[in-house]
Amino acid sequence: MTRARLPTCGALLAACLAACEAASPELVWIPAGEFWMGSDDPRFSDAHPRHRVAVSGFWLGATEVTNAQFAAFVRATGYVTLAERTPRAEDYPDVPPDRRVAGSIVFTPPERLASLARADAWWRYVPGADWRHPEGPASDLEGRMNHPVVHVAHADAVAYARWAKSRLPTEAEWEYAARGGLDRKRYVWGDAPLVDDAHPANTFQGRFPGHDTAADGHAGAAPVASYPANGHGLYDMSGNVWEWTADWYRPDTYARRLPRAVDPPGPPDSFDPAEPGVAKRVQRGGSYLCTDQYCGRYTPTPVARAP
Repeated sequence: MTRARLPTCGALLAACLAACEAASPELVWIPAGEFWMGSDDPRFSDAHPRHRVAVSGFWLGATEVTNAQFAAFVRATGYVTLAERTPRAEDYPDVPPDRRVAGSIVFTPPERLASLARADAWWRYVPGADWRHPEGPASDLEGRMNHPVVHVAHADAVAYARWAKSRLPTEAEWEYAARGGLDRKRYVWGDAPLVDDAHPANTFQGRFPGHDTAADGHAGAAPVASYPANGHGLYDMSGNVWEWTADWYRPDTYARRLPRAVDPPGPPDSFDPAEPGVAKRVQRGGSYLCTDQYCGRYTPTPVARAP
């Protein structure tokens, strides 16, 4: 889903130290610095060009937001997520009334070999799927309270962050934090590729999408902090579940920036040439479904987008 980010400390060292002492142990202080944002990989044209970015210090959750943390938010506020709300006719005029039911899309591995050009072969809309029922109404959160919350839309993530007196990180903050001080490395753990006997992140092993061998210890999402932390003490900045950022998505965002950007807030609006009429936000980090056979976006640079 995401991880909450607290407001930046003031310039005075004394104020910063006081804030550190008062901070929750689930938060990590990310010191100010500069890094090279983006990628030269030809597969990820919307991450071009690589450019210099300066980021002020900030707090970031050590892990993705868990089901237990999100449940506390819902208990305190009565909040209802987008997946739990019945779609409105004015928002979906072309959808028949009998199909306008609350739910979400669920990964459903196909029984037979599927074309990687057809994502609908492994995703299906499931009525009743939501954060409490990850696979549909027959599922629940038993044994999964320390798993990252899923089926959470961007607006839901923003609502949680506000309740936590926080906000979502910008895309620049997220990438800087994900790198953990390893500038211009291919992965959050360095340049070494994934190998069979080392699993630094929760990704997909086996033949995608039909069979995850779970060689890394988990088929599907894993409890947070199941894999090693990066250099900043942050967990699951690669794989497990996608994470929301505050930024709108545009494929030309990086190209529009100055050679050196300072705390870039992201573009003022969204445009995706694949779906021109749909406003989208940036997601980062990849998920347990990422694999070099298909996605490869578990690296710190590639951008993903979702409404």
